[in-house]
Amino acid sequence: MVMKLVVLTKLLSNKVLITSLLGWLIAQILKVIVVFFKEKRLDMRRMVGSGGMPSSHASFVMALVTAVGFSCGVDSVEFAISVVLAFVVMYDATGVRREAGRQAEILNDIIENFGQDSSEIMGKRLKELIGHTPIQVFVGAVLGVLIGLFMYLCI
Repeated sequence: MVMKLVVLTKLLSNKVLITSLLGWLIAQILKVIVVFFKEKRLDMRRMVGSGGMPSSHASFVMALVTAVGFSCGVDSVEFAISVVLAFVVMYDATGVRREAGRQAEILNDIIENFGQDSSEIMGKRLKELIGHTPIQVFVGAVLGVLIGLFMYLCI
């Protein structure tokens, strides 16, 4: 029991981890707010969903990059690894996942127009909102850097 408390205490005092998670959380909350003002509805599914403005993936990894830069230095191996990870995640968000979302949209349209038996082909619609536009990733990345700066310069 004591060991579990020690591990939990160490996790909660890990500023890099907290900063990264805060980057993700704030971006997810902002997605709910953006949908609310844009579509005039409260969609709490946006708290756990991918895609949309801003990119929580980009915010998450750029908060990590910023925190690692402050904690370990920009000349450290840890910083280099976090930068490479961030570029892979952001490239994937605007490339592969965005294209998969476009393909899902096209397939959903084809199946809807296929005929009455389309429900037999596919039980439910494919998820279309899984990737990001470059601007969504950019805004998420800036948000992550700002959160990292705030955590290390203001707290």
